Amino acid sequence: MTTDKDHIIKSYDTELTRLTGEIVRMGELSVKQLEAAIDVVERRDERAAQRVVDNDDTIDRMEQDVSHDVVRLLALRAPMAGDLRNVFAALRIAADIERIGDYAANVAKRAIPLSMVAPVRPAAGLEHLATLAATGVRDVLAAYQDRDAERAHAVWQNDTVLDEAYTGYFRQLLTYMMEDPRNITPCTHLLFMAKNIERIGDHATNIAENVWFQVTGEPLQAPRRKLDETASADFSGLPVKPDRP
Repeated sequence: MTTDKDHIIKSYDTELTRLTGEIVRMGELSVKQLEAAIDVVERRDERAAQRVVDNDDTIDRMEQDVSHDVVRLLALRAPMAGDLRNVFAALRIAADIERIGDYAANVAKRAIPLSMVAPVRPAAGLEHLATLAATGVRDVLAAYQDRDAERAHAVWQNDTVLDEAYTGYFRQLLTYMMEDPRNITPCTHLLFMAKNIERIGDHATNIAENVWFQVTGEPLQAPRRKLDETASADFSGLPVKPDRP
């Protein structure tokens, strides 16, 4: 006799495990894309940057495969309750990972024009932001694979660290642009790249929310502190270099 935790059709477990593994591989690829994008920024290698951009197609295809697998599971297994949460979580998490891949590709796209102008010192600051984002994505992927709600919740909470780092980097770039107009073009590229990385962190928190709901059956109700202050911060106190005569 089966219990509530048993599946009448045991092959469902095998299919779900395979689906989870595919999503985790997809997520790891998206993180490697981000790391590769940061590497080409540091090396100022526009050809390598274009390869990173082109590789985003692989993540897109994987997301489509996951969507097809989810539809097939829904049609053939008609999952209920916790099983249904598992299937829908897979669909939503795959969509977030696809967006993470897009943002990594956007960083690589910006690396191409950035490599054509004189280097600026703040470019090195992108690596710290990317490290925070990559750590969050890897941690939440592990939480998803292990069905670990508490680890997912920790990722959800720790996104404030990336938000604070992004706000500080934003201020730094504005300072450089105000000090010398020649810095405006490269720093504008860096601003967009940093925002893409910050958005990767947001998608990691989306995944964390889905893992929490998948495991507990309850949504995360507590409001998450959002410390990206770039839209409302007062930057009037930043130094401004006087106009040249």
